[in-house]
Amino acid sequence: MGSKFTREDIYKRMEEENVKFIRLQFTDLLGTIKNVEIPYSQLDKALNNQMMFDGSSIEGFVRIEESDMLLYPDLDTFVVFPWTSEKGKVARFICDIYNPDGTPFEGCPRYNLKRNLKKMEELGFSAFNLGTEPEFFLFKLDEKGEPTMELNDRGGYFDLAPTDLGENCRRDIVLELEEMGFEIEASHHEVAPGQHEIDFKYADALRHCDDIQTFKLAVKTIARKHGLHATFMPKPLFGVNGSGMHCNMSLFKDGTNAFFDEKSEEQLSETAYQFIAGVVKHATNFTAVTNPTVNSYKRLVPGYEAPCYVAWSGKNRSPLIRIPASRGMSTRIEVRSPDPAANPYLAMSVLLAAGLDGVENKLTAPTPVDRNIYVMDKQERLAHGVQDLPATLIEAIELLKQDEIMVKALGEHLFEHFVESKEIEWDMFRTQVHPWEREQYLSTY
Repeated sequence: MGSKFTREDIYKRMEEENVKFIRLQFTDLLGTIKNVEIPYSQLDKALNNQMMFDGSSIEGFVRIEESDMLLYPDLDTFVVFPWTSEKGKVARFICDIYNPDGTPFEGCPRYNLKRNLKKMEELGFSAFNLGTEPEFFLFKLDEKGEPTMELNDRGGYFDLAPTDLGENCRRDIVLELEEMGFEIEASHHEVAPGQHEIDFKYADALRHCDDIQTFKLAVKTIARKHGLHATFMPKPLFGVNGSGMHCNMSLFKDGTNAFFDEKSEEQLSETAYQFIAGVVKHATNFTAVTNPTVNSYKRLVPGYEAPCYVAWSGKNRSPLIRIPASRGMSTRIEVRSPDPAANPYLAMSVLLAAGLDGVENKLTAPTPVDRNIYVMDKQERLAHGVQDLPATLIEAIELLKQDEIMVKALGEHLFEHFVESKEIEWDMFRTQVHPWEREQYLSTY
């Protein structure tokens, strides 16, 4: 496939839009968006892959003695931010990170996804299509512009104004995203007060992960213009639903959906069942990557619609994996455990690797569980072969370490730095004294 933008297209658009600055954007180990901003006069240098930055200051990149890194802009990711000043707009490229010798940097999460997609192609597939549903909360800002814990509404699922006071903010986000080329399919209030969802069209996995990062940036930027703070924290409030990022996935081969077989009973192909089997096999082990924070495990508890158990079904929403009713080109597998704190490039790397392990080794999918798993006790779950997801970040990290396929999906550099970072995070949490402990124990003992 050729690039959708040529250099000439980019220069022409920048002149038409009065672009004065360009952000060279990339994603660090933890999924945080980073950027180097350059003036328009440096555009040639950037497009010639000559922009260098200090990688030693970026989480999970390199040591100080090997700090020089190069930014390679992907021309297909060019966009002009519509919310920037008319006096001089800001454009953006998403970049891959390269070493000074011109080789790809193995610690670049975006490059790592490309590496896993190459393995998919070697197995005969042409595309890994992805559609996600990243949910978020809106909290009010205080007079200093800092986030408060005060929600901007008390709405519920599919509510509308005046109950849903985030409606105008959500509408502005949609308009800005559409101006940047997003195809928005729906936007609505989610189950919890202050919680929202905006659904945008699926794409191939690399482009969709780029879109997730752009989406997060747009949501946070527009929310602030409304005096609100948008957070993709998985569980900001006790007692209500947390925010998930359901992942709808499908493999394509020669322009056709490899998960669809109109002749089978459920119209699912052998490839689809094998992919499901791979995801089920590795689910507890990839959870550290798809649910990467201490807070993620406050969401993965019974009673709030988040999946806690490893099973699959085409008929209910309590298992980890659901098969939406659409068939034909829309046949897909929905993995419901990931949350929006995940680095999308790493999360999709491990999900793809898990599924491909099932396909490559012709694994057999377990029997679907069509009952409500939330009402089963431990013995019933064991009888149905249903495993529990890890209950804490440190448990998830230990499971990740044991899975050779998942370690390979991350690559040595990313795996080692990810585990080191998360063990530090867990230890900080473990040794901190929390308000709950003081409430429970200070007067009692």
